[in-house]
Amino acid sequence: MNLTSEPTIEKVFPEAEDFLPINGTDYVELYVGNSKQAAHYYKTAFGFQSLAYCGLETGVKDRESYVLVQDKIRLVLTSPLIGGTAIGEHIDKHGDGVKVVALWVDDATRSFKETTKRGAKAFMEPVVEKDEHGEIIKSGIHTYGDTVHIFIERKNYNGVFLPGYKSWDSHYKPSPIGLKYIDHMVGNVGWGEMNTWVDFYARVMGFTQLISFDDKDISTDYTALMSKVMSNGNGRIKFPINEPAEGRKKSQVEEYLDFYEGAGVQHVAVATDNIIETVTALRDRGVEFLRVPGVYYDTVMDRVGEIDEDLEPLKELGILIDRDDEGYLLQIFTKPVEPRPTMFFEIIQRKGAKSFGKGNFKALFEAIEREQELRGTL
Repeated sequence: MNLTSEPTIEKVFPEAEDFLPINGTDYVELYVGNSKQAAHYYKTAFGFQSLAYCGLETGVKDRESYVLVQDKIRLVLTSPLIGGTAIGEHIDKHGDGVKVVALWVDDATRSFKETTKRGAKAFMEPVVEKDEHGEIIKSGIHTYGDTVHIFIERKNYNGVFLPGYKSWDSHYKPSPIGLKYIDHMVGNVGWGEMNTWVDFYARVMGFTQLISFDDKDISTDYTALMSKVMSNGNGRIKFPINEPAEGRKKSQVEEYLDFYEGAGVQHVAVATDNIIETVTALRDRGVEFLRVPGVYYDTVMDRVGEIDEDLEPLKELGILIDRDDEGYLLQIFTKPVEPRPTMFFEIIQRKGAKSFGKGNFKALFEAIEREQELRGTL
């Protein structure tokens, strides 16, 4: 793979046996203040479908979780039912946000052993959970901030989601909007911590570094950040890691760290096969997006060349375009979906491109700065 429009792809870590084979993202779990209302929002606005539930009716006394699905994406929304829980403390500190990035593996016990012996801090020893549909094995390790990775082994399970959950059939079934799978998930970490977590994913989880961006690549007149993209062996898991860089004003990463009160997942990028239809549906359902200046579209075709789509609907929706040697991509970013200016979503359609939209960084971050200025946090 040769991305001449991106910084050179760096194989900075030696090739080795994939000691942590990962089949894909199993689910993403958010700790939220009101899981029932959050589930309604993600169904209504993002087109997710009801899948599973756990709570008082299933014998769980301390929390309530709603599981939503759209194609290969599973979203779990969890709230505490009583005071004084770790879930409540997480929400009190961070606001609503991602707690668990669960990874689907063939052997959760081996995944735990391989990562902890390489220095990962244990979050959950391997445990077997059973019900009438079979059994799953799960284990877990800590990553940046209060975020954790749970390894899920489900080859001997045929239930709707996990043991302890029951099927959730709702009369309210808004139509899906074409979201397919999680393309990548971005973590924001503190000053000088990016390389620490790059090393963690390389040493502890066997990931390799795909791309590196420094403050010359990702900067505006006011703010800057640095980023490195880590990927597992089969490329199904991609974790860009951001840290702040020195600038004249407070960067988006600094703002996130201030309001999230630590490192955490900044955004989840979800893929679609028709970004115009998906973004139109999202906008019609009330989702708000960052907008770049209209002049962006005056020169974008000179930069990216011929594309399959008409430019006018892309311009009308505010969708960005970028190209690398393998094709092009279309992308757009929501405004934060929580009260704090923290987590948001990216909608992405890849037409061959393997990159992350470097050509859009300046316009995108200037749009973010306009939002920060409105919030008084720039």
